[in-house]
Amino acid sequence: MRLAELSERSGVSTATIKYYLREGLLPPGERLTATKAEYGEEHLRRLRLVRALIQVGRMPVATAREVLKAAEDESLSQHLRLGAAVWALPHGPGPDKNAPDTARAREEANALLDQLGWASGRDARDDSPAYRMLVEAIVSLARLGYPHDTGHLLPYARLASELAVHELDVVETYDTPSEQIEASVALTVLYEPVLLSLRRLAQAQESGRRFDQA
Repeated sequence: MRLAELSERSGVSTATIKYYLREGLLPPGERLTATKAEYGEEHLRRLRLVRALIQVGRMPVATAREVLKAAEDESLSQHLRLGAAVWALPHGPGPDKNAPDTARAREEANALLDQLGWASGRDARDDSPAYRMLVEAIVSLARLGYPHDTGHLLPYARLASELAVHELDVVETYDTPSEQIEASVALTVLYEPVLLSLRRLAQAQESGRRFDQA
């Protein structure tokens, strides 16, 4: 297909496609003439992944390029490819490494993960954006005097574990590694507001059941 058809079928403007080509996010098409090239189904699939990373995942172009590089590296396991994509997503602030309460929060976080049996990659936890977010959340809970021990955090972690099984089941329904990475990014980003909204609706439902005496 020509560039115009690639744009029409992908829903990405020709100007954006040209930008992706210049930035190395999309491989060049088969050159027909000095000014024309032909594109195939692999370009459509790559465009979907690029859009998932940049438009849905809000990754900077340079970060998306590194994720795409990892996605194409057949020497890496699919676990590492998916991990590279999800780790590269924007995350909340991490903790102040030098603050005394950060060390205590890290101990709480490690105790929680160890009790769950999530010991994989323990030595690399500090490199994980999600782990750093967890530590910062525990720091905030502790500073404000709210429960933050393992017993209080376990229900959240167990629910998250169930969600992870469900989401990876969905990811595995896609055929290719590239499609699975795209789905993993999209599911992570697009379902987080679903999770948040359902949690608040559930709280309203339970509050009404407990406290509404009308």
